[in-house]
Amino acid sequence: RGCVLEDCIVGASRGRSIDALRAKDVISFVAPEMQLSSLHLGQSGGKVRDQLCKLNEQGMTCCYKFGVLYCGKDQSSEEEMYNNRQGSELFENFLTTCLGDKIALKGFEGYRAQLDNKQDATGSHSIYTKYRGNEVMFHVSTMLPYCTKNRQQLLRKRHIGNDIITIVFQEPGAKPFTPATIRSHFQHVFIVVRAEVGEKDEVQYRVAVSRVKDVPLFEPLLPADASFLPGEFFHEFLMTKMINAEGAAHCSAKFKNLAVRTRHEYLADLAQHWSTNQTLESPEATGLYSRLAKMRRKPEKPQAGPRVAALDLKSVPGAIRWVVRVMDWG
Repeated sequence: RGCVLEDCIVGASRGRSIDALRAKDVISFVAPEMQLSSLHLGQSGGKVRDQLCKLNEQGMTCCYKFGVLYCGKDQSSEEEMYNNRQGSELFENFLTTCLGDKIALKGFEGYRAQLDNKQDATGSHSIYTKYRGNEVMFHVSTMLPYCTKNRQQLLRKRHIGNDIITIVFQEPGAKPFTPATIRSHFQHVFIVVRAEVGEKDEVQYRVAVSRVKDVPLFEPLLPADASFLPGEFFHEFLMTKMINAEGAAHCSAKFKNLAVRTRHEYLADLAQHWSTNQTLESPEATGLYSRLAKMRRKPEKPQAGPRVAALDLKSVPGAIRWVVRVMDWG
């Protein structure tokens, strides 16, 4: 994706209508090494437009799914966490005050992240929220079906093991967590939330983050003491951290390769099934850019607060900005 000044293109001149701009002149300027004789026009129709939209929107989403594992006292292994039938009161409070709302899955019409909303085959309830125009569904280990005859709890792991981001909630007294105990090719970021209860039963959360080595750093960064009180601020911090973590994880080698393979499949399908015999020399190849210009979207009004931003190339594309207010007391 990019921009090319018309004056740079051979054959274009000032005062000429964009209707007269030829596709082959633009392609010759952008990619002079390409053999233009091998290019053919695509068919006009909804299928081609849909495929091109999928290509253009690849990697962009407003629906997210995150896993949540419950780690009880004296626990640390993956098997122990998957085999907890239910969570504690501390865990339930964390889910509803810091993550989202408890919703009934049957008849649920929002983003369900492969959870069953007809027969309760994947549990009767889950945790769901909306944040900054995004829908977020959580795969909570204790809310997914428990199987007494399967120690590996594959029904639970089928969902959480395929989530890129996982929250590990630790009860007071839980053993230290290490990602080495988790067997998964998809789980790339772990956000460990450890509950601490004070003398007056006040609850606060200590947070740590672990990521696969080729996942780049993502914001917001943890404060110096890495501690939070339950409430709206912690909720916003977690949502922003998890959404940005998923964007960062897609920069890792595994997900980059998957994205390239998907893109190639879309392009191969377009070339094999939706191309015509018309070349760039045909009259139909003239006026393509005038039609594209008419399809441009109107710019959206800027919104205040944390938002999806267009960042520079060194940042994670599509990340949510975490607005920081700095006060100088010097």
